[in-house]
Amino acid sequence: MLYYYIGAILFIGIDQLTKYIVMNQIDLYHTIEVIPNILSWTYVKNEGAAWNILEGKMWLFYIITTIVIIAILYIMQKYAKPRKNLLLNLSLMLILAGAIGNFIDRLVHTFVVDMIQLTFFNFPVFNVADMCLTVGVALAAIYIIKDESLNN
Repeated sequence: MLYYYIGAILFIGIDQLTKYIVMNQIDLYHTIEVIPNILSWTYVKNEGAAWNILEGKMWLFYIITTIVIIAILYIMQKYAKPRKNLLLNLSLMLILAGAIGNFIDRLVHTFVVDMIQLTFFNFPVFNVADMCLTVGVALAAIYIIKDESLNN
């Protein structure tokens, strides 16, 4: 399991590093085109969840994120096997990294730093932690569906 904790720490580090760079190199709401008409960097302060839902309800995010982190750590210790359940382990690692990455922002800044913008598609600006959460939840869903199909 140590590898998965190290992996989570690495993803948290990448998330925090990209946020630090953006906050110090890009003005708020300024956009830098990386790949024309496809990908841009835009520094945005997100005071809610995806699409700024529940904006200003930071206390709710503190509670939910704390519960999620504790639950993920518990599941990792109780059910994830180091040499088995690769899909489960990867999903838990990514969810943990994403939850902690955005939790750090909420604690330190009282908002989440978002910066990755897909300009070819009308999609909210997001960050590395959001990517970890999305991929982690998708992998968990695949694991659950796969596990269910094996048990039937």
